[in-house]
Amino acid sequence: MSERLPRARAIRLGLTLAAVTVLCALPFYLDAFWLRIGLFSMAAAVGAVGLGLLSGTAGQLSLGHAFFLAVGAYGYVWLAGEPGPGLPTAVAAVLAVLLAGVAGGLFSPVAGRVRGIYLGVATLALVFLGHHVLLTADSVTGGFNGRSVPPLELGGFSFSTDSELTLLGVPFGAEERLWYLGLTLFAVTWFTARGILRGRPGRALVALRDSETAAAVMGVNVSRYRAAAFVVSSMYAGLAGVLLALSFRRVVPDYFGLVLSVDYLAMIVIGGLGSVAGATAGAVFVTALPLLMTRYADQLPLVAAPGTTDGTVGPTEAARYLYGAAIVLILLFAPDGLHGLARRLRARLRSRRAAPPPAGTTSASLPPTSAARAKEPTP
Repeated sequence: MSERLPRARAIRLGLTLAAVTVLCALPFYLDAFWLRIGLFSMAAAVGAVGLGLLSGTAGQLSLGHAFFLAVGAYGYVWLAGEPGPGLPTAVAAVLAVLLAGVAGGLFSPVAGRVRGIYLGVATLALVFLGHHVLLTADSVTGGFNGRSVPPLELGGFSFSTDSELTLLGVPFGAEERLWYLGLTLFAVTWFTARGILRGRPGRALVALRDSETAAAVMGVNVSRYRAAAFVVSSMYAGLAGVLLALSFRRVVPDYFGLVLSVDYLAMIVIGGLGSVAGATAGAVFVTALPLLMTRYADQLPLVAAPGTTDGTVGPTEAARYLYGAAIVLILLFAPDGLHGLARRLRARLRSRRAAPPPAGTTSASLPPTSAARAKEPTP
């Protein structure tokens, strides 16, 4: 057993390094469409991990995740743009994430008083209130038409197409540059979230989800951890909002509506509640599916091309039907999501490898290579 653990860790490390190498090499081979799908998926994964910590681990239902994404996106645009303070874009990005955390902290007293479906309705009010503010605060948000997003600059390096950059003969535009930024932010999100789940805060949040009374008896400060879960989740959402704004290059109020909050709930349910890997898988599935169906709509049966008005189902609606059906199948046959399904498959494969030989097997039935050598006569 002790020999298997280092081997399993070595295999896991090798797979991780291979995945990182592939992800880093993709901008040299993929066109802009596939890079945009990757960027949107990474931004969605960052936000889904935050919602997974709040709803999956801490057990606090939230339908207002889109509000905190809007705070991060519009906070960055206003802090870095004109009209606005015109701060350096890197500083504006950090402050936008902190602003989303402050918004989560201001809402945390409400989360401490209501639970379950009542908390979901309370967070739902944030979406409608935020959408109203985005439409009416023209001087900050640009109103219905939104605002263009200032490109991020770090140490004189711009994540835009203003300056030419070529690596190994491949021109690096905004999508290629933002790919590595998104990959870095997602890696930070992945390791920090896993650190939270594996440490004392994660155990406290799980105890809080299972029973608040039992958690309080064990010494968990219930109100403090409920508030902390909202603040951390809001900061992840703010970071996702900043990355989405940089990827879209323009933010509009209609994107940050109730549909976006429902999409994020679908991500963590499909992927698996309380799992970082599951939230990532669900985010990729929910984000990439409508984009792929839009591109290949003319090759799919029963799906109309975008812009047609012949009464058929559009690619966006068809994608929602598909992942709605996926949610039903997950709830019926795999309540712990894709991550739990993959874990059970891995456990089954390990048990088959480690299974003992069938009963009744004797040494005579073993292959010749394992047969004992006949003892030579003693001289």
